[in-house]
Amino acid sequence: MTDAAPRGHSGERLLSVGRIIRPQGLNGETVVDLWSDQPSRLDPGTELVTDAGMLRVASSRRHKNRYVTRFEGVNFLEEAEALRGTVLWAEPIEVDGALWVHELVGAEVKTTDGRALGRVEDVEPNPASDLLVLTGGALIPVRFIVEHRPNEAVVVDVPDGLVD
Repeated sequence: MTDAAPRGHSGERLLSVGRIIRPQGLNGETVVDLWSDQPSRLDPGTELVTDAGMLRVASSRRHKNRYVTRFEGVNFLEEAEALRGTVLWAEPIEVDGALWVHELVGAEVKTTDGRALGRVEDVEPNPASDLLVLTGGALIPVRFIVEHRPNEAVVVDVPDGLVD
């Protein structure tokens, strides 16, 4: 997430959750690439923020690895074409047990015995387990997180020899 992220009603930074790729058909539907693993982001009635204002989802259905989505007030091909490339932003949502990149980046990382390992600079996707990228370059699989306080601290239980 960049510093250019808009802010929501609560003043909290919004998360980029997807992008409108192109129109679908002639009646105002669009193809949306959803970046979030929460398909509820495109439930009917959901409001998404864009640089041009608010869009409210009228309907959405999964199609292959994307979503065909109609937004309220977008009824024609030309209106849908004008939305091509539009980034969709939304408020963070609470999901029990979920770890969110925006809550991990910047957090101080310590081992279960209190040894400081650095701060999280990024989270790198990896097929086996996403990796915390720490200041100094150390990589720690996310599966070793045992405690997390959003934006503050992460406690990891790492095997001996994983980090110096």
